[in-house]
Amino acid sequence: MIDSVSKAIFHSIAGSRRLKSLASRYGMRQPRSFARRFIAGETVEDAIAAAREVEALGMTQTLDYLGESVASMAEADRATRACLGIIESIAAAGIGRNLSLKLTQLGLTVDRATSVDNLRRVLDAATKHDFFVRVDMEHSGLTAVTLDIIETMWQQGYRNAGVVLQSYLKRSPADAQRMNQLGVRVRLCKGAYKEPRSVAYQARADIDAAFVALMKILLTDGGYPAIATHDPAMIKATLAFAESSGVPADRWEFQMLYGIRRDLQSALVGAGYRVRIYIPFGREWFPYFMRRLGERPANVGFVLRSLVRER
Repeated sequence: MIDSVSKAIFHSIAGSRRLKSLASRYGMRQPRSFARRFIAGETVEDAIAAAREVEALGMTQTLDYLGESVASMAEADRATRACLGIIESIAAAGIGRNLSLKLTQLGLTVDRATSVDNLRRVLDAATKHDFFVRVDMEHSGLTAVTLDIIETMWQQGYRNAGVVLQSYLKRSPADAQRMNQLGVRVRLCKGAYKEPRSVAYQARADIDAAFVALMKILLTDGGYPAIATHDPAMIKATLAFAESSGVPADRWEFQMLYGIRRDLQSALVGAGYRVRIYIPFGREWFPYFMRRLGERPANVGFVLRSLVRER
């Protein structure tokens, strides 16, 4: 009940144009603001500047262009054209060429066929400039269609697209095997959406156990998997399995979020492991931030704890 109320409150905040306007005016324009700690900014120039800082620390990066659940194909077209412009800007800047996006950003929930065409437009531009594009996973109602579209792209010859799997979804082991067989690069995370018991594990111990099991599947048979976690226990389990199984450090990487556990990021790089940082940016940062907190209110505590642990 408390989670439902919290979710409703955060989603109401996310939908407020007035609060979004105020947040945009103050949250991104103050160098020391709380939002600036976790969001690079509203423009691709902001994101490129953050990327340069990350790369200077010996890490790679993926620019995460924020936006989801557009309501019309006109909005989907604008988002697609924005992605094309971002690709050009990144290529011109000379930073690492990785981009993350969501299919609902390209119109998936409005018209599937058009969203697939939009994704193809992005992948064509990405191929031209030697980019890798990660298609983020959304709530469980979109898991099957997202994987189907990724498989379609793969069968059409696009080898520069990857996907995300979430360990708390009970279907993920079969999905991991499917992606491994295709050769699709997978990013493994625990999952942030509020999901029903029928499709997702609820207890932390179960989610962690599923994460470790999936990590082993991906490191053993996957094509350059990404282990996305800030959890020291999951990091320790990954390092132990990679070492005991003889999986070289150049066959996989850790991934973390911009501004979260920078101490862990630095420690892993110092120990010789590959670390990629997801850098979110865009005008939709406020709805994104509020919805992420609302989807699982425990995320609020996670963010605050990360700040304390760094200190």
